[in-house]
Amino acid sequence: MEAIITIVGFLGAGKTTLLKYLINSFSKNGWSPFIILNDYENAHLDAQQFLKQVDIKHIKALTGSCICCSGINELRDYVNRIPERVNGITLIEANGTSDACSLMEFLGVGLNDRFLPPIQISVVDVKNWQKRGEHNELESNQIQVSSLIVLTHLEKITESRQSLVIDELKKINPFANIITMDAIDVRLLPELSPSENTAQKLEHLKAHWSSCSVDLPGLPSKDCIYTICEKLPKSILRVKGCTIIGQEKEYTYFERNPDGEVFIRPFNGEPITGPKLLTIGPNSEPKLLEKVIKESLETKSKN
Repeated sequence: MEAIITIVGFLGAGKTTLLKYLINSFSKNGWSPFIILNDYENAHLDAQQFLKQVDIKHIKALTGSCICCSGINELRDYVNRIPERVNGITLIEANGTSDACSLMEFLGVGLNDRFLPPIQISVVDVKNWQKRGEHNELESNQIQVSSLIVLTHLEKITESRQSLVIDELKKINPFANIITMDAIDVRLLPELSPSENTAQKLEHLKAHWSSCSVDLPGLPSKDCIYTICEKLPKSILRVKGCTIIGQEKEYTYFERNPDGEVFIRPFNGEPITGPKLLTIGPNSEPKLLEKVIKESLETKSKN
């Protein structure tokens, strides 16, 4: 039977990093992964980053809906159509605002008999755990029914901070194993059992934030990326973009995490949706994005 592993966690916690790690590890151990990615806005950008690891036929991007509620039927139907493979395993990365408890409750109903009951892995950003203000409830909800909790963003974290976070996680979910990414043995993951923890209900519609995307022209330098990320308000929790920088021939991908940290890296290939700037969170509006892009270009031309 084929195992289904869902990966959940707050925006910017490190879900995609964990997914890449799992894909490599499963492939090296003789498994055939199938990947499903979910996001409110343009999941195709993320999906293209896995083409060096997984054949395009084994990747599905679900965009424009939330798979724990409005998109659950689409997700379930698609899972049931995944082709059978030798040593197949399905990995699902949920969007960063998912109600992880509802996802597990609904996904496990109506799956084909060839699948094992889904299990869940939560990714927890130790540095920013429960520093989300009004979004703390959502973040804590995302670990309640996970069988495994993976700690991330441990750089420059004190032992006391890590111990404090682990203690809080154990209070919320006493049944989950808590480990770091380098301690994962993927051979054991398909044998995990669904969590026995009792979940508290979440008013998930409060986390249905706005999202949008606009075309992003070529930028004269990477400085424009930092200007764009700096000018977008903090209420916007996630910023992603992909475009050409200067005279470079390859595309560049960038993202801003909820804590404001900006990451820039090469993009794999050419974006099928064209170069884009997209945001997730309150105040995400096309006019704002277009205004910020214009201001970044004007600032660069004056320097």
